[in-house]
Amino acid sequence: MKINRVFLGDCIEIMDSLPEGSVDMVFADPPYNLQLEGELLRPNHSKVDGVDDDWDRFESFKSYDKFTRRWLKAARRALKPNGTIWVIGSYHNIFRVGTMLQDLGYWMLNDVVWRKTNPMPNFRGRRFTNAHETLIWCARDKDSRYRFNYEAMKNLNDELQMRSDWLLPICTGAERLKENGKKAHPTQKPESLLHRVILSSTEPGDVVLDPFFGTGTTGAVAKKLRRDFIGIERDPDYVHLAEQRIAKTTPLNDNELVSTPSKRAEPRIPFGRVVEHGLLQPGEVLTDARRRYSARVNADGTLGTSDFRGSIHKVGAFVQKAPACNGWQFWCAEVKGKLVPIDIYRQKLRAGLH
Repeated sequence: MKINRVFLGDCIEIMDSLPEGSVDMVFADPPYNLQLEGELLRPNHSKVDGVDDDWDRFESFKSYDKFTRRWLKAARRALKPNGTIWVIGSYHNIFRVGTMLQDLGYWMLNDVVWRKTNPMPNFRGRRFTNAHETLIWCARDKDSRYRFNYEAMKNLNDELQMRSDWLLPICTGAERLKENGKKAHPTQKPESLLHRVILSSTEPGDVVLDPFFGTGTTGAVAKKLRRDFIGIERDPDYVHLAEQRIAKTTPLNDNELVSTPSKRAEPRIPFGRVVEHGLLQPGEVLTDARRRYSARVNADGTLGTSDFRGSIHKVGAFVQKAPACNGWQFWCAEVKGKLVPIDIYRQKLRAGLH
């Protein structure tokens, strides 16, 4: 299979020619079927540079649905059993796409709202300003063991769980490709959006397929993040621009820069090992971060209070009267006058194993 290249031609035919089950992720930005009628003018009567290309025109909803079903079926064939697909759209098409995804057997994981910090105004003043687009994220099957890089998304979001509403700007400034002073592509997506999508659900070396490649945002971000890509585009001018853009893109030079190891994949470290290695001493007192509760370290790796003894997790849950507790994060030790979570000792032991 040829990778890291842009194929010129029909996306359905080319996807059908790929080896079955050969790609890890699909990102698709299909025609939205905007159904625009006439020119859209600003209040000063200048023309809005919107989407009026032939590739976004369909005779009817029926013809659009037929096209959607065919390319989604081809994409599903190309996906690995544990692969995922992202499809982005607007209110014009995303609900039709969502129905088709479920009809074809994809398994819905999330719908993500991309809220634009700088949306195009509603010039006619007859509707709300359309300030968002919707991404649907699906696994190939209900039973797919799909990848989600939870820690990477949490890190991107300042140690908070990443939510399904993303506040990002549209593509502007130096990032926007232009020809003769005009937009080279009317719907070029920002690299920040693709950065989040690709980082969330792939690993370095995975193959990302984009059947509506346009000017190559997916390929440029994939290359930068050390992922492989396959682009399909039917417009030769867009192919030329995409190839030039990707050729100028430099990949990061170390996989460690673009991969976040999952905590679940790290070696299990029992709390008793912390005691065995002398990082905490029997009899040492641990408290929570607000010093409301305390417990003593026992030589066998348990904690004890005046009326309960058990693991760091069970004792943490007991003192809080909670159903469960992550003892590594709840309990703290005093180090040079400051309270620090005992998880630092687990990380020291893991580092020694590596």
